[in-house]
Amino acid sequence: MQTESPTHLPDDISLSVRHLIKNFSVGGRWYSNKNEKIVSAVADISFDIQRGTTMGLVGESGCGKSTTARCILRLIDPTSGSVLFRANKDATKIIDVMAESPEGLRQLRQNMQIVFQDPFASLNPRMTAGRTIEELLIVNTNMTRDERNNRVLDLLDLVGLESIHAKRFPHEFSGGQRQRIGVARALALKPSFVVCDEPVSALDVSIQAQVLNLLSDLQQEFGLTYLFITHDLAVVRQICDDVAVMYLGKIVEHSPVEKLFAEPMHPYTQALVSAAPIPNPLKQRERSRILLEGDVPSPIDPPSGCRFQSRCPVGRTEKMCLDAEPPQTVVNGTHRVACHFPDVRSVI
Repeated sequence: MQTESPTHLPDDISLSVRHLIKNFSVGGRWYSNKNEKIVSAVADISFDIQRGTTMGLVGESGCGKSTTARCILRLIDPTSGSVLFRANKDATKIIDVMAESPEGLRQLRQNMQIVFQDPFASLNPRMTAGRTIEELLIVNTNMTRDERNNRVLDLLDLVGLESIHAKRFPHEFSGGQRQRIGVARALALKPSFVVCDEPVSALDVSIQAQVLNLLSDLQQEFGLTYLFITHDLAVVRQICDDVAVMYLGKIVEHSPVEKLFAEPMHPYTQALVSAAPIPNPLKQRERSRILLEGDVPSPIDPPSGCRFQSRCPVGRTEKMCLDAEPPQTVVNGTHRVACHFPDVRSVI
């Protein structure tokens, strides 16, 4: 696995990802690689996340969002790339996540945690809520039993649950309550960086708002940095500071959230924004929906040139789009887009 050595990281940056690539092999056999093909799930992406902010990672199912998060946390090893991390507990130390040993990763887990998408599948059905949270404290701290019990009760109270819930099993909770347990577990070791992998997609709309408000309150209280993975632009607009749009393993647009909604430049982003409802009925009626033609190409055999060219009204006819992959260029200071012909056109 190729990595880059730690370099200078600006003081306001919590996480820096550079040239992250993750390939999977499919179709082969254990005794032969004859029919093996390579799926490029994450295809050379780079981004920074500022300390104490939330960066949204948006895209349709299968575009590589969750794979990106798991590579950053080293839950799976990337094919190549660099991830530099600055922990709030020791802001002067820059950690090269890709170079960490198994023991180093165990220590790093105290600063980097994840809230999973499915609040039921991510909890052990044979463990009570209290035991689920306490397990992290047993493995990673030297706390006494009484200290662990007090910490568990404090965490449950922090996420809006009662002490009696510590003795209940996952099936005895609602979906929103289970996700709160997942949040409490993620905060047990006082991390500075948390990946939220579609934490509200399995919840009812009213419960979604409660969990999002909880995450926002916890961020303000503890100065947390979030990588928030979702496919819901309404959620992005509510909780995120910056947003990166991902398509077929590539980041096609990255900007502050309000700027992206006001001036989406990539045709894929424009289609996503046009599909997101807005709370003003008059403006909603005036909007025109952008409908994309065709299906998402297979990541086993992506198109040559721009990966979006087969669904783009311009890319299907422009030779540059068919032959050359567009580099990510900076437009208007903090707005970056990977497109040969960025169309600055508001669809709000």
